[in-house]
Amino acid sequence: MARVLVTGAAGFIGYHLSERLLARGDEVVGLDNFNDYYSVELKRARAARLAKHDGFEMVELELADREAMAALFAARAFDGVVNLAAQAGVRYSLVNPHAYVDANLVGFVNVLEGCRHNGVKHLVYASSSSVYGANTEMPFSVRHNVDHPVSLYAASKKANELMAHTYSHLYGLPTTGLRFFTVYGPWGRPDMALFLFTEAILKGEPIKVFNHGKMRRDFTYVDDIVEGVVRVLDNTAAPNPAWSSDRPDPSTSAAPYRIYNIGNNSPVELMDMIGAVERALGQEAKKDFMPMQPGDVPATYADVDALVEDVGFKPETPLETGIGRFIEWYRAYYEV
Repeated sequence: MARVLVTGAAGFIGYHLSERLLARGDEVVGLDNFNDYYSVELKRARAARLAKHDGFEMVELELADREAMAALFAARAFDGVVNLAAQAGVRYSLVNPHAYVDANLVGFVNVLEGCRHNGVKHLVYASSSSVYGANTEMPFSVRHNVDHPVSLYAASKKANELMAHTYSHLYGLPTTGLRFFTVYGPWGRPDMALFLFTEAILKGEPIKVFNHGKMRRDFTYVDDIVEGVVRVLDNTAAPNPAWSSDRPDPSTSAAPYRIYNIGNNSPVELMDMIGAVERALGQEAKKDFMPMQPGDVPATYADVDALVEDVGFKPETPLETGIGRFIEWYRAYYEV
C-alpha cells in the first residue's frame, strides 16, 4: 500500500485515477479547489463517489496557497504525488490568463516544494499535447523541440516541464511529465468537444465545427490514460546514463527526469468523430462550420514509443467503443 496525493481529484482524470488507485489498495488523499470553470455540481458528484471509499480523503484548498500546501505535505508522508490540478482549456487562457499563472505556475512551484522538502519518492504531473504548438512534424515525439507554444495554457505546461527538470537536477527529485492527448470518456469535462456535441445534438441545437471540420485529434480514452499514469507512477524516473549535453534528448536527462506522450497513436478526423457521436445517439447533428480558433492547432498525433519501451503500455481503445461508453454515461447521469 502507498499513500498518494492526487491533485485535481474531483476533476475528470483525477477522479478516474483515484478510483483506480483505491481499487488496488492505495490510500489516496485528493486535493481540489472545486472552482467554477465548469460545473461544480459535476465535480461534487465525482468527489461523492470517491468519498465512499475508506481509503480516500478529500482536502479542499487552492494549489496556489503556499502555507496550506506546505502544511498538507508536512502533515502527511506521501509516497507519490500525481499533480493533475491545473487551470485547463486553451481558449479560456485567451480570456483569463492570470488564472493560468496562479494555478499552473505558482501552484506547481508549491507542489515541487512540498515534494522536495518531504521526501516524496516520485512526482508525476500532467503536461499536455498542446506544448507541441507550432510543430508540424508528425507524429509528435517527446524528442522534438517544443519551444513554440501558441497559447498561454501550452506555455504554462511547457514551463511545468522546465520547472520539474530544475528540481530533478538540483534536488534529485524524480519527476515524470505526461503529455496527454485529447482525453475523453465517462464523467468527462463539459468544455470538451465530445460533451458539447452530445449536449447540443440531444437538444436539437447546432454544433460548432471549427476549422471547417479539417481538424485531426489523437482522441485517448480515459481508462488508457489512467493505465499509463499508474504504470509511470510505479516506474520511478531515473537518470539516463546515455544522456549527452552535446546532443541533449529533451525527454530524459542526467537527472531523474522523464517526459512521455500518452495518446492513442491514431489521429481521427473531426468529422469522423462527429459521425461516431451521431451513430451512438441515433441522431444527426446540425453543423455550423467555423474558422480555426486562436490558440488551437489543426492536428495532434502522439508518438508513444518511449512509453511502450519503458512501461510496456500503449493506449488502444477504439474511438467508437469509447464514445459509446461516454454516451451511455451521459444518458444515465443526465437522464436523457
